[in-house]
Amino acid sequence: MPSLRPIWRLLRVVEHLLTGLVITLGIALGRRLGWRACQLPAIVRWWHARLCRALGIQVEALGQPTPNALLVANHVSWLDVPILGSRGQIGFLSKAEVKDWPLIGWMAGVAGTLFIARGANQAGDLIRQIAERISWGGRIVVFPEGTTTDGTRLRRFHPRLFGAGQLGGGLVQPVALRYGIDSAPDQVAPFIGDDALVPHLIRLARHPGLRAQIRFLPPLDGSALSRRQISEHCRRAIGESLGVDLSDTSCLPVHRGSGQPSTSAATSFSEAA
Repeated sequence: MPSLRPIWRLLRVVEHLLTGLVITLGIALGRRLGWRACQLPAIVRWWHARLCRALGIQVEALGQPTPNALLVANHVSWLDVPILGSRGQIGFLSKAEVKDWPLIGWMAGVAGTLFIARGANQAGDLIRQIAERISWGGRIVVFPEGTTTDGTRLRRFHPRLFGAGQLGGGLVQPVALRYGIDSAPDQVAPFIGDDALVPHLIRLARHPGLRAQIRFLPPLDGSALSRRQISEHCRRAIGESLGVDLSDTSCLPVHRGSGQPSTSAATSFSEAA
């Protein structure tokens, strides 16, 4: 008899999305009435953590996210967002196309996600916005590879938005993400190439138990360093933590099949580089 676990997980994800919709509608209505959503960061963190539980993902975190910090992470999947978001009150930079995604884009905007548009010359404004949030004690995650990989390597880090870590007295904290229980990355987690969200969700639902590990590495004071120096430090620290080869600095994407690289639900960081 086939296992009912995948069906149960998918039903939980649907219920979770509907719950998120109701909460987001309430927050949006409250804003129209002039209410302040003081508990919004805690609600967003709860929502991310509950999504991880619905998919049966076990998250192990080593270290803690640093307040007043630009968090710099390697990028494997759209799962990076809920997995990181479940560990603290953390904001994200996303490609502008996500705003047009049904339901998810609207919810992300209400939750405070920053968006970057292709070719819009937004880097200066985004650097100031990110630095401002950091100066208030916030944390913002960027994925400087600009696209996702299969977890076996790191692409070149695009340095321009690291300027946010040089302003406002903030710090820059490298974050290493790994999926799997040993040195070989789990190949169900990556969201790359021509992957689509629904088939990927089905693969995740069928997984016996995905494990994700987050290593929050020592933060760096970038105020006296160049953006390129910060970029190189973060890439080296993450690469050493993951035990991956750092010799490949090309901008060529990692493909699954014949599709184009996915920028998933995170950031098209390279467009501001």
